[in-house]
Amino acid sequence: MAMTIVEAARAVTGGIDTHGEVHVAAALDEVGGLLGTRAFDATPEGYSALLSWLAGFGAVEKAGVEGTGSYGAGLARFLARAGVEVIEVDRHNRQNRRRQGKSDPIDAVEAARAVLSGSVRGKAKSRDGAVEAIRFLVVAKRSARQARVKALTQMRQLTFTAPDQLQSRIKGLPAPQFIAAAKGLRPTRSADPVMAGDEGIALLTGPPHR
Repeated sequence: MAMTIVEAARAVTGGIDTHGEVHVAAALDEVGGLLGTRAFDATPEGYSALLSWLAGFGAVEKAGVEGTGSYGAGLARFLARAGVEVIEVDRHNRQNRRRQGKSDPIDAVEAARAVLSGSVRGKAKSRDGAVEAIRFLVVAKRSARQARVKALTQMRQLTFTAPDQLQSRIKGLPAPQFIAAAKGLRPTRSADPVMAGDEGIALLTGPPHR
């Protein structure tokens, strides 16, 4: 009776060096042998072509992706939805970079080898859902707070050399009262050009509330 030998599908580990316009991918076999490297557009169509290219070598089990929190976020989500375990790779081997020179294919190979060796194991964050929405709000709030503090600091610094008449109106005021007073400043017909230009401070905070 003839026996049929069924070969198991070769397990493939991918490594991707991500950039704004193009991602460079590398494919390794189970023992770390390099199967190939190729560049793909950083677009949904490019993601699909990248995965198809990896799958052409065998069963894609894992992929090490550099920059999952920035340029690689979209690719990481795409691969995860396709059933590939995505491992976040933060930094490539610097010794190899110095010895072989900066090369995107080399970085992609190093990402795949880091996953295959187990030296990196952190699963990439999905960067979606409620957690990501909250992160966006926190970033926006922090940025707005920093901008407010910077503007307020500039306003106070401008008053350090202001004429006494102006300083007496706003010096030492707590922030809310200081801002309210600055909003109320208007140009005057004073012979002093600085006093006449009170509007300069008002412009920092916008028109007064009516």
